[in-house]
Amino acid sequence: MFSFGSLPVRTGANGSEGRDVLHGAVVTGEPVALHESMQPAGAKPNPEHRIEHTEVICVREGTLEFDHDGRTERVDAGGVIFVAKGTMHTLRNVGDGAAAYFVFAIGGDINT
Repeated sequence: MFSFGSLPVRTGANGSEGRDVLHGAVVTGEPVALHESMQPAGAKPNPEHRIEHTEVICVREGTLEFDHDGRTERVDAGGVIFVAKGTMHTLRNVGDGAAAYFVFAIGGDINT
């Protein structure tokens, strides 16, 4: 059980916020991590980066633009983004309000 209100908040230079929910491993040994992020409207996104694990991103609020491997797609609240290992990508809030999303990371280079 993880109470959202009790999780420590990290604040980024661009006004973004993040909360680490869990870091661990499943019984088969793969590391897993879950965090929640919020990008305010107009915030500069994180630079494009490559991951060495897999991510499932669940958009809770707002609209994100997902740039990946030369493609750009929009995802609204309730949408899910799958980011395969090795994907070069970034997320940008393109809505009028905050964009909030959960990132579930599996395997690879996750620090447990």
